Amino acid sequence: MSRKRRFTSRHGRVHSRPGESPGTLRIDPEAIPPQVRLIGFGPDAFVDRPITRPADIRSLKGKWPVTWIIVQGLGDVQVLTEIGKAFDLHGLALEDAVSQGQRPKAEPYEDHIFIVARTPSADNHAASDQVSFFLGSNYVISFQDRPGTLFDPVLSRLQSATGRLRKSGADYLLYSLLDALIDGYFPILDQIGEEMESIESEIISDPGEVSVRRLQAAKAKLREMRRIVRPLRDLLNELYRAESDFVREDTKVYLRDALDHAVQAIDFVDSLREMSTDLMSVYLTSTSNRMNEVMKALTLVTSIFIPLSFIASIYGMNFNPNTSALNMPELNWVYGYPFALVLMAVTAVALLFYFRRKRWLG
Repeated sequence: MSRKRRFTSRHGRVHSRPGESPGTLRIDPEAIPPQVRLIGFGPDAFVDRPITRPADIRSLKGKWPVTWIIVQGLGDVQVLTEIGKAFDLHGLALEDAVSQGQRPKAEPYEDHIFIVARTPSADNHAASDQVSFFLGSNYVISFQDRPGTLFDPVLSRLQSATGRLRKSGADYLLYSLLDALIDGYFPILDQIGEEMESIESEIISDPGEVSVRRLQAAKAKLREMRRIVRPLRDLLNELYRAESDFVREDTKVYLRDALDHAVQAIDFVDSLREMSTDLMSVYLTSTSNRMNEVMKALTLVTSIFIPLSFIASIYGMNFNPNTSALNMPELNWVYGYPFALVLMAVTAVALLFYFRRKRWLG
């Protein structure tokens, strides 16, 4: 496995310093203190208790058929290290779990499988939060950088003992968590789809800079969704095809279903991305058409006034009619001025009629 070099990025991600020992945990100064919760369950047992002293996990480990350790918050190296020691977690995997910004992936180790997934942030759909899992023979450990309600439906099923969750192993619990994570994508995508439909109506009726800003914001959300959903498909495919003692064959059927949901989410994202591209083309076409209409109107106005200017310029030459009978006799005509105005009006009307016949006017 490649050695990781880390630094603090502008996105708040903490990286190891050059030359630092692999597996060294570096905590984001803004990370909140971890809240540790233990869920122990089996067909006839369910325990939900907070863990105030991580050292207690060693004595509680293995008391139930399946143990789920929930860690929300990554702001204490000592707590995270105690959890890693209690379950013999690999240092490189624990380092990745603490370091936010990882790409969704599944990495097998001797005693467990390490999984990284991402979920859209609840307060900003253009960002995403990292969720990390460790799957062992009889345990699952989940790491999140802050508290959330993403896995509350799974907890409710465990508490109510509905379905096969309480009767299954740790691999089925991991599937349930990943499935809940994937299900969380679709409301976000539905919201983006509704936003795109609203933008489409706005672009067709009255395109403007506001429409472009909304469209660009929607495209940014879609880029982030694509970045987190596509690798998840590969992650699930790897778990489904893995020959591992930690993932049983009967659970792989459900992983295949989760993989199908991930593919649906990818298709949804791709469809919305194509729609955003089409909307941008519609906006540019609409703007171009409006500009063409303006230029057409200006051209028609100019075409009408050019002959009128020509007539006015002729009568503005002021050749003295007393010098020659050919020099603008209209200047001495009593109806000369009204004649010039009528001539201009007739010319303008004739041009408008001509443009109308040619269908150059709406």
